[in-house]
Amino acid sequence: MTWQILMGLAGGLGLFLFGMQIMASGMQKAAGDKLRKILEVLTSNRYVAVLTGILVTVLVQSSSTTTVMVVGFANAGLMTLAQAVGTIMGANIGTTITAQAVSFNLDIVALPAIGLGALLNFFSKRRLKRYIGQAILGFGLLFLGMTTMSTALSPLRESPFFLDMISSFSHNPLYGLLVGALFTAAIQSSSAATGVIIALSIQDLLTFSAAMSLILGTNVGTCITAMLASLGTSLAARRAALAHIVFNIMGSLLFLFLLRPFSALMVQTASTVPRQVANAHTVFNIANTAIMFPLFNPFVKFITAILPGEEKAVGMGPKFLDKRMLKTPAVAIGSAQREVLRMASLAREMVRDALQAFIKEDHKLMAQVGQTEDILDSLEREITTYLSEMALHSLTIEQSSKVAGFMHALNDLERIGDHAEAIANLMEAKVGDRLRFSDEALDDLRRMHETVDGMLEKVIIAFEKDDFEAALAVIEEDDVVDAMEKNLRKNHIERINYKRCLPAAGVVYLDILSNFERIADHATNIAQVVRGEF
Repeated sequence: MTWQILMGLAGGLGLFLFGMQIMASGMQKAAGDKLRKILEVLTSNRYVAVLTGILVTVLVQSSSTTTVMVVGFANAGLMTLAQAVGTIMGANIGTTITAQAVSFNLDIVALPAIGLGALLNFFSKRRLKRYIGQAILGFGLLFLGMTTMSTALSPLRESPFFLDMISSFSHNPLYGLLVGALFTAAIQSSSAATGVIIALSIQDLLTFSAAMSLILGTNVGTCITAMLASLGTSLAARRAALAHIVFNIMGSLLFLFLLRPFSALMVQTASTVPRQVANAHTVFNIANTAIMFPLFNPFVKFITAILPGEEKAVGMGPKFLDKRMLKTPAVAIGSAQREVLRMASLAREMVRDALQAFIKEDHKLMAQVGQTEDILDSLEREITTYLSEMALHSLTIEQSSKVAGFMHALNDLERIGDHAEAIANLMEAKVGDRLRFSDEALDDLRRMHETVDGMLEKVIIAFEKDDFEAALAVIEEDDVVDAMEKNLRKNHIERINYKRCLPAAGVVYLDILSNFERIADHATNIAQVVRGEF
């Protein structure tokens, strides 16, 4: 019997997690996959940050996913600690939506939802309908998982050991909190842990007070994901993860002391234990945020005091753009040029870091390249918007030409960032497949990088000083890089033939050469912008 219960629980939990993942994926795609942009833009103050955290978590169906994104943004300098704290508070509220949904006895809709979702997902021609179908399919699988877990757990009603253990949660809530925290940390999903708790309550295996102590534990255990994501990151990211941990632990301990009056209040909200549990989960997270909100600034200072030090701001947003200068195009163009030069310097650093990440198999450096790519994307949008608004004002022919040239250069710089990120990401194939490269092959990569880096250095100078000669040198050097790429490609194929390098390594190596050659092409495009040949 024990084996059947464990298998049923594991299978049901797997269906629940898989359904939640599919539902979240479909909802994100249907929403246009704008979540990163939402988090980046709509966290300007703590009120908006909380609402944004709720919205994003409802869409991704996981507070852990939201907090990991927040830690990543804080690490990249895209989000301040205050913005991160507000978003985390909202994420805690947003994650209760799943518990609310599964607390209703909707197992009757599980199979119809799976059928309808599969029909839309596999046979709809329009992408939006397919995405909606995917979300419905995930919804059905989620409830099928709940039903499976609930059915599998029903024999436990006859187990004295299990009933005694559950009873101990009522008599010792701290024990229940610890069990809930450990279970949530193990499966890294507070929504799934809450689902199991509700499945137990559906079978009358949990009293409300026992379920409540476990629910408090899930809010502590869910912090493990953000904590793991913050390892090896910047001070800002570690502070964001710490804020999540401290906020949830403080709230859980506070409500642990208030458990009896709180439980008495929540029992009045519904007639069934599953609904009472879901309501308590929601009210706890809303109340926890409401209590902390008046203490928001002191809380942020408290986190900063625990992890002291100076934050090294990456400088996510533009530094030189001032919309008040748009009415003076000559000044505005100069500001835009400085911002484009800053973006060019970041792109050049990305290329250098990408190769180092690949050669040294440095995961931290690879993550840094990805974060810098986020900054490049953001800068491209900001500068493009600024230039578009500038074009609405009266510009001379020369100024209009410069604005158009800047826009072309922005596109090429963003593409350079894409290629740099692609090089860094090839490290995963190198490490995962245990690919080994000869010293000769790595030296060739360094040599090609030096040539491409020299082009980037020259084109930055050419763009800054309108130096036609430097731009011409870059254009001419593009042929050198093309010839070098062909020669290195030939040399590496020979090494493979003589078994000095593995064929699988050759695919990755040639991909890096191709990315370097494309970076040189984009540098050449920028040089042509300087010469007015775009």
